[in-house]
Amino acid sequence: MRKLLLLLLLLPLATVAQTREGGVPTFGPDKEEDYLVTMRTDFGIMRFILHDDTPKHKANFIRLVDSSYYDGLLFHRTIEKFMIQGGDPDSRTAVAGQPLGGGSLNYRVPAEFMPNLFHQKGALAAARNERPDKASSSVQFYIVQGEVFDDYGLERKMATSKVRTPDRVFTDEQQQVYKTTGGAPQLDGNYTVFGQAIDGLAVIDSIARQPRDPRNRPLTDIRMTVKGQWVKKQEITKQYGYQFPGRK
Repeated sequence: MRKLLLLLLLLPLATVAQTREGGVPTFGPDKEEDYLVTMRTDFGIMRFILHDDTPKHKANFIRLVDSSYYDGLLFHRTIEKFMIQGGDPDSRTAVAGQPLGGGSLNYRVPAEFMPNLFHQKGALAAARNERPDKASSSVQFYIVQGEVFDDYGLERKMATSKVRTPDRVFTDEQQQVYKTTGGAPQLDGNYTVFGQAIDGLAVIDSIARQPRDPRNRPLTDIRMTVKGQWVKKQEITKQYGYQFPGRK
């Protein structure tokens, strides 16, 4: 069973990105369905959409979720007013106090930086190491909690980001989101954002505030179960208020 799971996970990304059962395209701006991710934890349920603008990451995450890869894994790194991180395969059987964060599968996902996708609260993004190409971990992800900024604080964070990515330009709309909903603008242009929480933002807050050890691993294990299903876009909008790009 384990060998079969690994084989499924290592299928080319294009297989998921282009077709599913019956040869129907899985996602695209002209399609009526999208993939709704439901992430369950002891602190509640979060739901996410995955962005078409990052097709490699979207296809990879769908494949992982459909194979039940994330079920039983931990949020192994949490930092209040920043983010919560999970997906390390080593966390499935980790003992108390065991260092985590280095686990992965034997491939990476090329970076997909899109200026319209930014680290607002609830952003689902790919973790990575310090590789110069900024390619993403195959499996580890984080969900942004961040913080709300005033004009001065946002200017300072934007300056920090621009030092690392001098071509990064924040739109007025993005700046307004950082000053109302909040987020982590210093990460923009350095890590791939590939999804967004559309329900359960308070769950992020609850997880982020849990006591943790010096390595930022929660003292009490916080496990996840992640499922996905194809849902009509109009139904997602009706239930969660999310407006898909290009749809009215």
